[in-house]
Amino acid sequence: MIKKYFEKLQIALLAISSMITTVTIFLIVVFLFSYGIKFFTNSSIEKGYDIVVHESNPIQKLSPVILQQIFDQEYTFWHEVGGNQDSLEILHFEDLPNYYTEEQIGAEFELVGACITDYLSKHPNAITIIPSINIDSSFKGKIVEVASIKFTDVFTTQKWFPTSKPIALFGILPMIIGTLLVSFGAIVLALPFGIACAIYMAEIMKSRWRKYLKPTIELLAGIPSVVYGFFGLVVIVPIIKNVFQLEVGETALAGSIILAIMALPTIITITEDAIQNVPNSVREASLSLGASKWQTILYVVLPFAKNGIITATVLGIGRAIGETMAVLMVTGNSAIIPNSFLQPVRTIPATIAAELGEAPFGGTHFQALFTLGCILFLFSMGINLYVNYTSRSKN
Repeated sequence: MIKKYFEKLQIALLAISSMITTVTIFLIVVFLFSYGIKFFTNSSIEKGYDIVVHESNPIQKLSPVILQQIFDQEYTFWHEVGGNQDSLEILHFEDLPNYYTEEQIGAEFELVGACITDYLSKHPNAITIIPSINIDSSFKGKIVEVASIKFTDVFTTQKWFPTSKPIALFGILPMIIGTLLVSFGAIVLALPFGIACAIYMAEIMKSRWRKYLKPTIELLAGIPSVVYGFFGLVVIVPIIKNVFQLEVGETALAGSIILAIMALPTIITITEDAIQNVPNSVREASLSLGASKWQTILYVVLPFAKNGIITATVLGIGRAIGETMAVLMVTGNSAIIPNSFLQPVRTIPATIAAELGEAPFGGTHFQALFTLGCILFLFSMGINLYVNYTSRSKN
């Protein structure tokens, strides 16, 4: 009787443990997406500032991208942004002392609203940014509505300026392409070497050597990523710089090589286990039919162990996509769209690690980094779902 109740207690504890784990993971995902979705309800303009124009200006609303382009002087006429045919003039807030005296502005900038009103009356084609606190009843300009951050702008804009004041840009396309490029390069480098090493260990190497080599390879997976990063920075980066005659060696290729080295222990270990689990009777049947050892490995053993090899590939890709410190150290951390593996890049994990500590809690920049985390989560989940579907459909 006691044994029966003890077994029930064990089952209950296992069920509770599974439930707690599932709920915890679910809450983490909910927390991640709750901040990520809020990002698209915000405005790119810094809180406490307003965009103002002359009250006769027909412009009512502008997007953050258009505003940034206006203040970068990429537009010179209002009709280019949906206004009239007049030329476009920009007044920077810090330039006010060039037009008005300290007495006119006020010792604590309390008269800025009146100065802006006066300037707009004389320059009706002007646009400027003014602190919201300086807009009072005496202000005669028109406040331009700034559109909230759009999904399409985020995924198509190529500029990432999250701390630009007072207008920030959150184009995540360079990080997405950088992440995919570095991960793709890592898998292309790691997968052939990893599978070849696993085949050699499982099918060719003598057992007395295998029992020493396999634990050594498994230990490599426990090395901190920052150590790999130092190795890449000191060894791989200078080699790439000298071989390809580059100004800097921190490139996507350096990141791919380091990630490939980091993914190799996982790919080798899991693939070797999968090959070892192939029954000897399968090998013997193939050999008895006249197949050579290599034919048996290629056409019998590897297809039999394909699910394990797919699992190794998925875990290797997951290691490549989610790696942070090593990539941050060797890829140049430049938020540009690369044209080749020989250019600096920035990945999603590296961006989150580099900027999360400096982003104001709950602010737009903070939420943008959570959006990057959501994208990274969807990448990993998509890869796992695809591989699971592929492996099941081929069974």
